[in-house]
Amino acid sequence: MSIYKSQVVGFEQTFQIGQDAYFTSVAPVSSFVVSFEDDTETGYFYSVAVGEQITILDALHIYNVGDVIHRDKPCKIQIMWTEDGQIASLLINGYCQAVFDFSQRAGFCRNNFPENKGVWKQTGSRLLTDELIAEIFSKQS
Repeated sequence: MSIYKSQVVGFEQTFQIGQDAYFTSVAPVSSFVVSFEDDTETGYFYSVAVGEQITILDALHIYNVGDVIHRDKPCKIQIMWTEDGQIASLLINGYCQAVFDFSQRAGFCRNNFPENKGVWKQTGSRLLTDELIAEIFSKQS
């Protein structure tokens, strides 16, 4: 049984790591928004609030372009949402890199960086592990 069974694709595209890219996805049944950005040096995943102004709620570091071994090969990026629109996950080549849980106001990524200084002042660990992914998505069943 896949932990992603209750998710829907919010965005999917092939892209080249290290090339300027910005992708946005809106939750299927809520007004939550996430964005992924590769500014040619780093990759970041953001949770954002859209109103009169765009406010970054949280930012998660995904990679430094110079550290990605196969950056010369195209890869597939997916932004997935739970059916209730409460959880967004970022997958690169099918591997979950980051998760935003809007109901908990928390973000998690594989390298636990950076400390959140945004609107969501998360105090616990931000480290995304396979065990944490299973825990987050077991609540969605």
